[in-house]
Amino acid sequence: MQERTSYMGRILAIDYGKKRTGLAVTDPLQLIPGGLTTVPSHEALKYVLDYCEKEQVERVIVGYPTQMNNEPSASMQYIEPFYRALSQQLSIPIDYVDERFTSVLAHRAMLDGGLKKKARQNKGLVDELSAVILLQSYMQSKK
Repeated sequence: MQERTSYMGRILAIDYGKKRTGLAVTDPLQLIPGGLTTVPSHEALKYVLDYCEKEQVERVIVGYPTQMNNEPSASMQYIEPFYRALSQQLSIPIDYVDERFTSVLAHRAMLDGGLKKKARQNKGLVDELSAVILLQSYMQSKK
């Protein structure tokens, strides 16, 4: 069992998708966001609950997809049940964060980073990177 310290816990970001869910997390001091993994969405709830049991997580953020007119996107129909289930089983704050351009930014970051086409087609990597970008934007909004 990991020793729990009294300072900060990690922030866990979730980019929940219909098939895959990208996860990103900060270091314990909440200075550096990094990719955690991508899991099949039907396993995401169990993965997150297990992770929060092993690591000190202070807050969870879930991507909230909106359309250009600020209306929730159609994908909220499967994100909302996940969010509710998570809220019922975790006793830490869980917030929605606008994720409007995370996938576009993830693709751009992969291009700018010089990743080969085959790597850029790895949808799991895109989802994980989207979660990192979601986490980065959340952290910047809190500064």
